[in-house]
Amino acid sequence: MTMRVIVLNGGSSSGKSGIVRCLQEVLPDPWLAFSVDDFVDAMPARLRDSEAGITFAPDGGVSVGAEFRALDTAWSQGIAAMARAGARVLVDDVFLGGPASRQRWERALAGLDVLWVGVRCDGEVAAGREIARGDRVRGMAAAQARIVHEGMTYDVEVDTTRTEALACARTIAAHVH
Repeated sequence: MTMRVIVLNGGSSSGKSGIVRCLQEVLPDPWLAFSVDDFVDAMPARLRDSEAGITFAPDGGVSVGAEFRALDTAWSQGIAAMARAGARVLVDDVFLGGPASRQRWERALAGLDVLWVGVRCDGEVAAGREIARGDRVRGMAAAQARIVHEGMTYDVEVDTTRTEALACARTIAAHVH
C-alpha cells in the first residue's frame, strides 16, 4: 500500500505548519496540506465564539460544540475521500481530545496507509512563537504543549524546540514509504 496520509499532531505554535510546508518540498510526490486552522477559517463566522461552534477562552482554552463536531466529521471524511481518490494528504491538527481525537481520524482514514507524527515543542518556546505570530489567543500554546500528546502513540516524533522545520520534515520523510 502506498502512503497517502501524514497526520501531524501538536499544540498551537509548535511548528506544524512550517514542517508541512517543508514536507511539501522534500517529499518527491505532490502532497496537499490541510490544517485545523483551514477548517476553523472555513466555518461560518457565526460559529466562531459560539457555544454551538468553537470558543477560545481568555486563558487559551478551547471548547467546541455540536455544530463544530458535525462539521469536523464531514471535514475529516472529505479529506479521507481525497486520499482515497488518489491524493497524498498532509493533515495538521491539534488533538485537544487526546486519543479520542486520533480515533476520529482513524475512523475517517480506515483502510488508508497513514503515518502518525507527534510534533513536540517546549511550552515556553511555543508561547514565544505565539506572541511573535500575534494571531493567537495568548496562553493557548503553553496550555496545549503537553495535553495534545497525553495518551498518544506515534510512528515518528519530532521536537521543534531546538530543531528547524526542514530537519524535522526530513526526519518525517525518511518514514514515508
